Amino acid sequence: MSSTSPPPGPDPHRLQGLPPVIGPGARVLVLGSMPGGESLRRAQYYAHPRNDFWRIVENVFGAARDASYDARLQSLVDQGIALWDVLGECRRKGSLDADIDPASMRTNDIAGLLASAPGIGHIAFNGALAEKVFRQRIAWNDRADITMARLPSTSPANASLRFDDKLAAWAPSLRWSR
Repeated sequence: MSSTSPPPGPDPHRLQGLPPVIGPGARVLVLGSMPGGESLRRAQYYAHPRNDFWRIVENVFGAARDASYDARLQSLVDQGIALWDVLGECRRKGSLDADIDPASMRTNDIAGLLASAPGIGHIAFNGALAEKVFRQRIAWNDRADITMARLPSTSPANASLRFDDKLAAWAPSLRWSR
Protein backbone atom coordinates (compact mmCIF):
# COMPACT_ATOMS: atom_id res chain seq x y z
CA MET A 1 0.00 0.00 0.00
CA SER A 2 1.42 3.39 -0.93
CA SER A 3 0.56 6.64 0.64
CA THR A 4 0.70 9.98 -1.01
CA SER A 5 1.32 13.10 0.91
CA PRO A 6 -0.63 16.24 0.20
CA PRO A 7 1.10 18.82 -1.97
CA PRO A 8 3.29 21.17 0.03
CA GLY A 9 1.72 24.42 1.14
CA PRO A 10 3.08 27.83 0.30
CA ASP A 11 6.65 28.45 1.41
CA PRO A 12 6.48 30.92 4.33
CA HIS A 13 10.02 32.08 3.55
CA ARG A 14 9.27 32.91 -0.11
CA LEU A 15 8.80 36.68 -0.17
CA GLN A 16 7.25 39.07 -2.68
CA GLY A 17 8.42 42.68 -2.67
CA LEU A 18 6.45 45.90 -2.89
CA PRO A 19 5.51 47.85 -6.03
CA PRO A 20 7.60 50.87 -7.00
CA VAL A 21 6.74 54.35 -5.78
CA ILE A 22 7.38 56.79 -8.59
CA GLY A 23 5.96 60.04 -9.88
CA PRO A 24 6.27 61.76 -13.25
CA GLY A 25 9.07 64.05 -12.03
CA ALA A 26 11.34 61.35 -10.58
CA ARG A 27 15.01 62.32 -10.59
CA VAL A 28 16.43 60.03 -7.89
CA LEU A 29 15.76 56.31 -7.51
CA VAL A 30 16.38 54.83 -4.05
CA LEU A 31 16.94 51.08 -4.38
CA GLY A 32 16.88 48.76 -1.41
CA SER A 33 17.43 45.01 -1.52
CA MET A 34 14.14 43.51 -0.26
CA PRO A 35 11.77 44.94 2.36
CA GLY A 36 12.17 43.58 5.87
CA GLY A 37 9.53 41.54 7.63
CA GLU A 38 7.75 44.49 9.24
CA SER A 39 7.63 46.37 5.92
CA LEU A 40 6.16 43.35 4.17
CA ARG A 41 3.59 42.80 6.93
CA ARG A 42 2.47 46.43 6.72
CA ALA A 43 3.02 46.72 2.93
CA GLN A 44 5.03 49.89 3.56
CA TYR A 45 8.59 50.78 2.68
CA TYR A 46 10.88 51.20 5.69
CA ALA A 47 8.14 50.37 8.21
CA HIS A 48 10.33 49.12 11.05
CA PRO A 49 10.20 51.82 13.74
CA ARG A 50 14.00 51.76 14.14
CA ASN A 51 14.76 52.04 10.41
CA ASP A 52 16.35 55.45 9.86
CA PHE A 53 15.03 56.11 6.33
CA TRP A 54 12.01 58.26 7.25
CA ARG A 55 14.03 60.07 9.93
CA ILE A 56 16.63 60.93 7.28
CA VAL A 57 13.91 62.11 4.88
CA GLU A 58 12.48 64.28 7.65
CA ASN A 59 15.87 65.87 8.30
CA VAL A 60 16.61 66.50 4.61
CA PHE A 61 13.18 67.67 3.39
CA GLY A 62 11.23 68.48 6.54
CA ALA A 63 8.66 65.77 5.78
CA ALA A 64 7.28 64.60 9.13
CA ARG A 65 8.15 60.98 9.76
CA ASP A 66 5.03 60.59 11.89
CA ALA A 67 2.76 61.66 9.01
CA SER A 68 0.60 59.00 7.38
CA TYR A 69 2.39 56.60 5.07
CA ASP A 70 0.54 58.04 2.05
CA ALA A 71 1.59 61.58 3.03
CA ARG A 72 5.22 60.48 3.38
CA LEU A 73 5.13 58.83 -0.04
CA GLN A 74 3.57 61.94 -1.56
CA SER A 75 6.34 64.03 -0.03
CA LEU A 76 8.95 61.81 -1.70
CA VAL A 77 7.16 62.01 -5.05
CA ASP A 78 6.93 65.81 -4.68
CA GLN A 79 10.70 65.90 -4.09
CA GLY A 80 11.41 63.77 -7.19
CA ILE A 81 12.35 60.65 -5.22
CA ALA A 82 11.31 57.16 -6.39
CA LEU A 83 11.53 53.99 -4.26
CA TRP A 84 11.90 50.37 -5.19
CA ASP A 85 13.99 47.30 -4.46
CA VAL A 86 16.33 45.36 -6.70
CA LEU A 87 14.65 42.10 -5.65
CA GLY A 88 11.06 41.39 -6.48
CA GLU A 89 11.10 37.96 -4.93
CA CYS A 90 13.42 35.86 -2.81
CA ARG A 91 13.56 33.27 -0.09
CA ARG A 92 14.65 34.58 3.30
CA LYS A 93 14.23 33.53 6.92
CA GLY A 94 13.96 36.67 9.04
CA SER A 95 14.68 40.20 7.86
CA LEU A 96 18.42 40.33 7.30
CA ASP A 97 19.95 40.62 3.84
CA ALA A 98 22.52 38.03 4.92
CA ASP A 99 19.68 35.49 5.21
CA ILE A 100 18.56 35.82 1.58
CA ASP A 101 19.11 32.64 -0.43
CA PRO A 102 21.07 33.86 -3.50
CA ALA A 103 19.67 31.08 -5.68
CA SER A 104 16.12 32.30 -4.97
CA MET A 105 16.66 35.92 -6.04
CA ARG A 106 14.35 37.27 -8.75
CA THR A 107 15.07 40.85 -9.70
CA ASN A 108 12.59 43.60 -10.44
CA ASP A 109 12.48 45.20 -13.89
CA ILE A 110 14.73 48.12 -12.98
CA ALA A 111 15.74 48.54 -16.64
CA GLY A 112 12.09 48.98 -17.59
CA LEU A 113 11.56 51.48 -14.79
CA LEU A 114 14.60 53.52 -15.88
CA ALA A 115 13.45 53.43 -19.51
CA SER A 116 10.03 54.73 -18.50
CA ALA A 117 11.51 57.47 -16.28
CA PRO A 118 14.18 59.26 -18.33
CA GLY A 119 14.38 62.04 -15.74
CA ILE A 120 16.09 59.74 -13.24
CA GLY A 121 19.70 60.83 -13.09
CA HIS A 122 20.83 59.32 -9.81
CA ILE A 123 20.49 55.93 -8.14
CA ALA A 124 21.00 55.70 -4.38
CA PHE A 125 21.57 52.17 -3.13
CA ASN A 126 20.33 51.55 0.40
CA GLY A 127 23.11 49.21 1.50
CA ALA A 128 25.73 47.01 -0.09
CA LEU A 129 23.48 44.14 -1.23
CA ALA A 130 21.24 46.43 -3.28
CA GLU A 131 24.25 47.72 -5.21
CA LYS A 132 25.82 44.27 -5.59
CA VAL A 133 22.65 42.67 -6.98
CA PHE A 134 22.04 45.64 -9.30
CA ARG A 135 25.54 45.49 -10.76
CA GLN A 136 25.58 41.69 -11.08
CA ARG A 137 22.04 40.85 -12.14
CA ILE A 138 20.25 43.84 -13.62
CA ALA A 139 20.57 44.09 -17.38
CA TRP A 140 20.08 47.71 -18.25
CA ASN A 141 21.18 50.17 -20.85
CA ASP A 142 24.15 51.76 -19.11
CA ARG A 143 23.09 55.40 -19.30
CA ALA A 144 26.11 57.64 -18.90
CA ASP A 145 23.88 60.35 -17.43
CA ILE A 146 23.03 58.30 -14.33
CA THR A 147 25.25 58.65 -11.29
CA MET A 148 25.18 56.07 -8.51
CA ALA A 149 26.03 56.01 -4.83
CA ARG A 150 26.12 53.13 -2.37
CA LEU A 151 24.84 54.52 0.91
CA PRO A 152 24.90 53.01 4.38
CA SER A 153 21.90 50.85 5.09
CA THR A 154 19.15 52.59 7.03
CA SER A 155 18.21 49.25 8.59
CA PRO A 156 18.27 48.88 12.37
CA ALA A 157 20.73 46.02 11.74
CA ASN A 158 23.27 48.71 10.75
CA ALA A 159 23.61 49.98 14.31
CA SER A 160 27.39 50.40 14.05
CA LEU A 161 26.94 53.72 12.25
CA ARG A 162 25.61 56.74 14.14
CA PHE A 163 22.49 58.46 12.78
CA ASP A 164 24.42 61.70 12.07
CA ASP A 165 26.87 59.74 9.91
CA LYS A 166 24.04 58.09 7.99
CA LEU A 167 22.37 61.47 7.49
CA ALA A 168 25.61 63.02 6.22
CA ALA A 169 26.01 60.17 3.71
CA TRP A 170 22.38 60.22 2.54
CA ALA A 171 21.69 63.95 2.30
CA PRO A 172 23.66 64.64 -0.93
CA SER A 173 21.91 61.80 -2.79
CA LEU A 174 18.45 62.88 -1.68
CA ARG A 175 19.19 66.52 -2.42
CA TRP A 176 20.33 65.49 -5.92
CA SER A 177 16.63 65.55 -6.77
CA ARG A 178 16.42 69.32 -6.36
